[in-house]
Amino acid sequence: MSESLAPGLHIVATPLGNLGDLSPRAADTLRFADRILAEDTRVTAKLLRHIGAKVPMSRYDDHSSDEDRRRIVAQLGDQALALVSDAGTPLISDPGYKLVRAARAAGRAVHTVPGPSAAIAALTLAGLPTDRFLFLGFLPAKAKARADAIAEVAAVAATLVLYESGPRLGATLAAMAEQLGRREAAVAREISKLHEECVTGILPDLAVRYADAAPKGEIVVVVAPPVESAFASDEDLDAALDEALSRLSPSRAAAEVAERLKIPRKRAYARALERSK
Repeated sequence: MSESLAPGLHIVATPLGNLGDLSPRAADTLRFADRILAEDTRVTAKLLRHIGAKVPMSRYDDHSSDEDRRRIVAQLGDQALALVSDAGTPLISDPGYKLVRAARAAGRAVHTVPGPSAAIAALTLAGLPTDRFLFLGFLPAKAKARADAIAEVAAVAATLVLYESGPRLGATLAAMAEQLGRREAAVAREISKLHEECVTGILPDLAVRYADAAPKGEIVVVVAPPVESAFASDEDLDAALDEALSRLSPSRAAAEVAERLKIPRKRAYARALERSK
C-alpha cells in the first residue's frame, strides 16, 4: 500500500483477540491514517504497538456528540481518518453508523477494510443453520423488556445471534428457554483467544449450566430457528389446547402444548386465548 490514504473515513475491522488476525491491509490503513478514531484509545494503543505504528488518536464512542461528528466530517475532505472499535468490525452493535451517515450526507468518501466479527465467528463455531440469521445485539437488561424482545423474534425462521455479558448470561438463557423452549443453542466466548470455547446444547440445559457460574470474557449466544412439527395442523393444535385448557390457564396450556407439538409458544398462546373465550 502507498504511504498515503485517500481522504475520507476508513472503517477498519480489528482482531477479536488474536492479534495475528489483523489483515495486512488493515495494518497499513492504521499506519498511514492521519488520525484514528478509537472506541478506547488505550485498547487501540496496544494494537498500534503490535504493528509498530505511532498515529494520533481521538476517542469516538457512544458518548460522542453531534458536534464531534460535525468536526470529524469536516476533516474528511482532506484527511484519511480510520474508525476502529475495541475488537471486531465497527458499526456492529456500536454507534459508528451515525458517523458513516453524516459522512455520506456531506458527500465524503467512506471505505471499508473488512475483517473479524464476533457474530459471524460464533456462527461458524455453533454448528447451527447459517443460511438465514438475525443479529439482535444486546438484549435489554430488565426482565420485562428482555421478555418482550424475545417474544418479538420467537417465530422468526432464522438462527438468532446476540451478544451478552457474563453476569447476565444465566438470566438471558433462562428467559430464552422459557419462551423459546428446547431449541439447540451455543454459547461462544473468548473467540480467537487462548481460552476460546463453544458450549452447545439445548436452551434449558445451558440455562442451568450458567445459572450460578458467570463466565468471563466476550460472549456470543447463537440459537437455532424454530422447528415446527409438520404434524402440528390447526386441528391438532385446537384439540391439544382444548384438552389442556380444561385443567390449565391459557398461558400454561399454551406452554405445555407448544412443547409437546414442537411449535412456537407465541402461536400456541394466541390460539389458546381464542379457544378460552
